[in-house]
Amino acid sequence: MSSGAVSSRLAVSAPEERATPRLSFDLLPSKFRPPVARPGLVARSALVDRLATASEPIISVVAPPGYGKTTLLAQWAERRSGPVAWVSCDGADNDPVVLLSALAVALNGIQPIDQAVFAALASSGAGITFVPRFVSAIAGIDGRVRVVLDQVEVVTSTECRDVIAEFAVRLPLGWQLAVASRIDPPLPTARLRVQGGLVEVSAADLAMDSREASALLKGAGVQAGAARVEELLQLTEGWAAGLYLAALAMRAGAPESDVRSRFAGDDRFMGDYLRSELLDHLSDAEVSFMCRTAVLDRMCGPLCDAVLERTGSGQILERMERRNLLVVALDRRREWYRYHHLMRELLETELRRREPDLVADLHLRAASWYEANAAPETAIGHAQQAGDFDRAVRLVLDVMQPVWASGRVDTVLRWMQNLRDKTSAQHYVAIAVHGALIFALLGHAGEAERWASAAERAPTTGVLPDGSTVESTLAYLRAFLFRGGVEQMRRDAQLAWDGLRPDSPYRAAMLHTVGISYLLQGDVDSADPVLARALDEANLANAWPAVAMILAERCFVSAAHDDWAEVAAFAQRAAEIVESGGFEDYWTSALVYAWAARSALHRREISQARLYLGRAVRLRPLLTYALPAVSVQTLLELARCYIALGDPGGAAAVLRQAHEIIQQRPDLGTLTDAAGDLQMKLARINQVSHGPSSLTAAELRVLPLLSTHLSFREIGDRLSLSFHTVKSQAYSIYQKLGVSSRSQAVARAHELGLDNQ
Repeated sequence: MSSGAVSSRLAVSAPEERATPRLSFDLLPSKFRPPVARPGLVARSALVDRLATASEPIISVVAPPGYGKTTLLAQWAERRSGPVAWVSCDGADNDPVVLLSALAVALNGIQPIDQAVFAALASSGAGITFVPRFVSAIAGIDGRVRVVLDQVEVVTSTECRDVIAEFAVRLPLGWQLAVASRIDPPLPTARLRVQGGLVEVSAADLAMDSREASALLKGAGVQAGAARVEELLQLTEGWAAGLYLAALAMRAGAPESDVRSRFAGDDRFMGDYLRSELLDHLSDAEVSFMCRTAVLDRMCGPLCDAVLERTGSGQILERMERRNLLVVALDRRREWYRYHHLMRELLETELRRREPDLVADLHLRAASWYEANAAPETAIGHAQQAGDFDRAVRLVLDVMQPVWASGRVDTVLRWMQNLRDKTSAQHYVAIAVHGALIFALLGHAGEAERWASAAERAPTTGVLPDGSTVESTLAYLRAFLFRGGVEQMRRDAQLAWDGLRPDSPYRAAMLHTVGISYLLQGDVDSADPVLARALDEANLANAWPAVAMILAERCFVSAAHDDWAEVAAFAQRAAEIVESGGFEDYWTSALVYAWAARSALHRREISQARLYLGRAVRLRPLLTYALPAVSVQTLLELARCYIALGDPGGAAAVLRQAHEIIQQRPDLGTLTDAAGDLQMKLARINQVSHGPSSLTAAELRVLPLLSTHLSFREIGDRLSLSFHTVKSQAYSIYQKLGVSSRSQAVARAHELGLDNQ
């Protein structure tokens, strides 16, 4: 499938025309080009001239539907020389990884960019703090690049809107970013206005003048004199969609009085018009087709046939597009279409009025078609809208692991949130278990507990779609969260192992957990063979983050046997896996870095040890009581490193964090005593230190956001903290970094490797 350009002169690079990086999810070619232009499109010459001569880096086009925002930007792109990267936003862009991947693919179509960006997005996810690295990767593209983000109103995720804003303020010198939206776009508008870096186009600017209105009517097949054009302009207030639909009504023979009474400068009367004018002039079969297919974001013949339980839909779509019924072709071959956004909204309203009981069935058929055609993610959305939560849960369980592995954390979280209260759905317990583990891995201990409680309230019998028993899945959760002590953790891990299917990727995790249970009892000889088996299982499953963590666990055994050569081998291999796989931001990597640092210190490689400690520091906010055993293991190893380096501030910070976890999970075996011993050893050090290593976990959450455009108040909103708390933590960060301002703190954090750049 290939999509068409607005014209042969439009310099929009098609990503499919050059080698596109392989992504683990689909980005449709139509996403990267404006809709195919239809004959008779009105040239917005005055506005295009204004934008073409603008030197400001940011262009904001904001207006209600039907004002021609997309058309304007397409014509602007055609008018200007040089490359254009076009991205039409959709619901999937509410995941920062998808949004940034789409931008990267569009820009890669202009000139190949560093492929490491795609690998980093896929391995570690993304957010506002990833934007500086992203901009650095694209800044080498030759020429004055223009980027268009169309339909930005569909991007509702706060994190994704922050990403767009951060991209805008970091735009490479000489580039332009044009944003089109129905609502205020996510731009730091006040800041850009003050800097003189913003061109704003409003609905008033987009309102058509007499010449443009006359051209629109003529293009729609209506000849009108100057007086009639002026009358329609007054009625519609220059609203392009209103003028166009008035032209269709006139062409269909509607009385002049009806046309005069039904159109205003907004969409207040569009529903009435749709029913009494446009739809009344179509056959019942055509009206039924349009209303029922309005449940689809995009349409092709086979999909419509399946949803409507008929044949011949492809020919109907072609005819509707030729008749200008606000149907937009998405590719040159006329295989895929969509309704104009305004038309679709009106048709959906009409469908709910005419056949409300049919809506769920239509979504259900769409879900079935997409599932059968290897598009499970789209099927999930239709299943949810159909109220078929059993199907939605089954599909989510099928795809959540690969989607998570692709870095699309927010997509998985969105599915989880949509299913959070569907406890009646079959297999909901598995969704709740995975929800708990996801939030635990993200360092959100409170949310992990809430999801775990929901899982434990669900029925404990039955078999899940992957063949695992519900009982074993719940045992898997309990073993990970470690809420019953060491012995219970081992029993749960064994129960989970017995009930998980033979090829389950989670079996290695349960062997690893059994191995940890022996370590927590000081029985390293029993732990070693279990950890070796866990390593084999993880290797067979290609679970590389788990492989690295298990190698780090084996360092405990080797160190207990005073075999530091083996410690070095395990630690080096683990660190290599993390670095080559792009797992630097994974929770599993914290223990790897801790042991890599200890091994380097044993070899007296001080600078290397500090390097690994710096990498571990960034992961400390992920170490919580939700996953207490490995978190405390990691913190205690870091404490040993800091004490060896004569850094009491660093040791005190990590020990304080370890004690906070132990208060929540007191039965951590030997770790509890080890924490006490290290605290006593620290007390014997008379030095006082408040350097970068003494940053608390809370301060480490704030630190990366200091480099962004977000104010202290906005940072607090993102982290659910008060303005005063953020301000206090920021000043504490300044003191520990030895600086006196936010910009200096950002620079110092970069020097120390405490940021994501």
